[in-house]
Amino acid sequence: VQLVESGGGLVQPGGSLTLTCAASGSILSINLMGWYRQAPGEQRELVGFSFSNGRVTYADSVKGRFTISMDNAKNTVTLQMNNLKPEDTAVYYCNADVIVPGRLNSLRPWGQGTQVTVSS
Repeated sequence: VQLVESGGGLVQPGGSLTLTCAASGSILSINLMGWYRQAPGEQRELVGFSFSNGRVTYADSVKGRFTISMDNAKNTVTLQMNNLKPEDTAVYYCNADVIVPGRLNSLRPWGQGTQVTVSS
């Protein structure tokens, strides 16, 4: 199973950016998909997750500014980021809980990460 992110880049404070993550491989179903981020010198932190039943959870630091949407049919998740701040600068990583054939336990693969830089 592979997760591939796209959509990172440079944006000014107050601007918007959309990240997309697509899962591929031998997948029976996905329980949840979401995002973490890691700023330089910091630990990786949760941004938020979308569960397959439609429930979404967010870190307090992004509530009201970020929106996570999961497409169960396409095995994709998007992160719509609005009103971006310099402190949102980080490498953003996709993560998922994936059910695959032949395994009792789910897999938790990571994407390669995409850089988001918020600067004037």
